[in-house]
Amino acid sequence: MLLGCIADDFTGAGDLANTLSREGMRSRLYVGVPSAETNHDSVEAGIIALKSRSVDAQAAVQESLSALEWLKRQACRQFIFKYCSTFDSTPAGNIGPVAEALTQALGTTSVIVCPAFPRNGRTVYQGHLFVHDRLLSESGMEKHPLTPMTDPDIRRWLQRQCTGPVGLIEHAVVRDGPESIRRALSENAARNIPLVICDAVDDRDLIAIGTAAADAILLTGGSGIALALPANFRRKGLIGETAPPTQRVSGPALVLSGSCSSATREQVREYAQLKPSYEITAQALATSDRLLEQAVHFIQQHRDSAPLVFSSAEPERVVAAQRQFGSERIAKLTEDFFGALARNAVAAGVKRLVVAGGETSGAVVRALGIKSLAVGAEISSGVPALIAGEDDDCLALALKSGNFGEPAFFTIALNRLGTAHE
Repeated sequence: MLLGCIADDFTGAGDLANTLSREGMRSRLYVGVPSAETNHDSVEAGIIALKSRSVDAQAAVQESLSALEWLKRQACRQFIFKYCSTFDSTPAGNIGPVAEALTQALGTTSVIVCPAFPRNGRTVYQGHLFVHDRLLSESGMEKHPLTPMTDPDIRRWLQRQCTGPVGLIEHAVVRDGPESIRRALSENAARNIPLVICDAVDDRDLIAIGTAAADAILLTGGSGIALALPANFRRKGLIGETAPPTQRVSGPALVLSGSCSSATREQVREYAQLKPSYEITAQALATSDRLLEQAVHFIQQHRDSAPLVFSSAEPERVVAAQRQFGSERIAKLTEDFFGALARNAVAAGVKRLVVAGGETSGAVVRALGIKSLAVGAEISSGVPALIAGEDDDCLALALKSGNFGEPAFFTIALNRLGTAHE
């Protein structure tokens, strides 16, 4: 294994796996830190998906360090800490504490911080994060129920989370190319600056940053930070050209959505006009003893129609429910519900599963007992096809971040994963 990656949620891990696989690295996605020391010689990039984005900062650090230790045992030469391209975090963490802990554990400094993902409209300029043409704080992310992003200046936001200073490599330096970036990183290292934000407004900038970091031990950022890394390994003669697998699966399908992002809500509206849909409210989650039974019955009724079960309310409704029932309780009830529903559906024969939302995706995969997944071809920007199992006993999945995908994503994903019948 050459490249070891630690992601703070499941869909983020899939996003990174998609980039690496698309650029020609044999990649595998692991659900949590693997417990068995099996042979991973065929894997060039290993991506460990954690659930560390919104837990206690100390717990996030410990989980990330455990992942790092396992990846080090696989003889990885370089490491990535992957977080969301909208820098989802609070003033207490968890991006800063985890990045600092990994930096110290690897004995490095002046580590790149770059959440930019221009293909999905996330850019960084003068240390400020934009979503398309809006500052992060005006993009809707300021209303996120768990990590409201109210400050677009990620240097200032990250500084609140860190014990050491935070640097910045401005766009003019990045645009000058890899050598200019390397010099700037060396200057920051000489000033003992552990973390350095890099501006990036398009893929050319990300490729320049990645090329400059060919010999860096650690990088942090969104999936875009990995864009040039496969080419670095290829220039060193360490990998060849590998196309992502294109396995398709036949059988019944199901769509689950636990994301409340604006992009997912639009996808839910469009898909619900085409297919049977069943809404799960926070009120029902908190008060109904028969909700799971009713949802299972709905799926059985529409087994051959690729139905949708969703809990994707507007932010105002989510906040109201959190106030009434408690945010942690609602989050746990939602995750437990979708996990149990997915487990029941797969046991009943569902073979293609599309899930929207990072927390929901992680809950579903854990409930299904999946330990690792093969990374297939790209479905949409940041979302690959994933395969669990082997031969005839396969489950095809598309697990997307709430903010990703076009309005017709659910339909597109199901078609890319396979067909209802052979």
